[in-house]
Amino acid sequence: MDAVSPKTWYFGHLLAALLAASSAPANATGLYPWTPAGSASSTLSDAIKPPSGFERTAAAPGSFAAWLRALPVKAQGAPVNLFNGTPKARQDVHAAVIDIDAGKRDLQQCADAVMRLRAEWLFASNRKSDIGFNFTSGLRVPYARYAKGERPSADGKSWNTSAKPDDSYQSFRRYMDLIFAYAGTASLEKELKPVADAAAIQTGDVFIKGGFPGHSVIVADMAEHPLTKSKRFLLIQSYMPAQDMHVLKNPANGDGSPWYGVPQSDLVTPEWTFQPGSLRRWP
Repeated sequence: MDAVSPKTWYFGHLLAALLAASSAPANATGLYPWTPAGSASSTLSDAIKPPSGFERTAAAPGSFAAWLRALPVKAQGAPVNLFNGTPKARQDVHAAVIDIDAGKRDLQQCADAVMRLRAEWLFASNRKSDIGFNFTSGLRVPYARYAKGERPSADGKSWNTSAKPDDSYQSFRRYMDLIFAYAGTASLEKELKPVADAAAIQTGDVFIKGGFPGHSVIVADMAEHPLTKSKRFLLIQSYMPAQDMHVLKNPANGDGSPWYGVPQSDLVTPEWTFQPGSLRRWP
């Protein structure tokens, strides 16, 4: 690094990427390592402009909010496909499709997509030791233990060392598939902190209903009116079966706009309605 610390290098490159996102490949800085080399996907902020009169809220370089805002997005009009490559039955719920793989199996559903985005940001931020989720059984499964070669038992009650140490991105993806298989909305809801006042919503927050089935969506971006201070936000979801992550339209907007206002009661999305008290935040 020639006297430049990894942290300084990371923040500097992220800021540059955000300022020039429209002209640089989304994976130019390595912040989105699943994208193919040479990918020229546009970003979320390129694809979806703020509502008239609104301005995107400030996002500190290196923050989860800044990372979500610069997510690579597929070309306008791209369909939402299932994990097996077939089109989702409903193609009327999305405003954009995130350019990220859905995996090869029916694993990366709603809560899994939320956990994937959070973990990908931590991995790209060199915060691997902060990656960890709970199985539905209650067992805490940190990526750091997995990377050392440890594996949880089938009953989710203990650990054993059965693999070689590996902290590569490929190892991380295998870890995430394990999480997808044994965690879900019921476990994730318990990990997140309730946000009592929906007006305090922030990018990265999660609307979630734990259960079998349950559902969750993540706040991917926010905008605010400079005079009225009214807030608007975007939501990303996956669904069942596992499918491409996509930005949801707001069914209340007749023009198909994906921007949502702070809910005063239920939050109605195209495929799920969240009741008051569903907003959560990462600890």
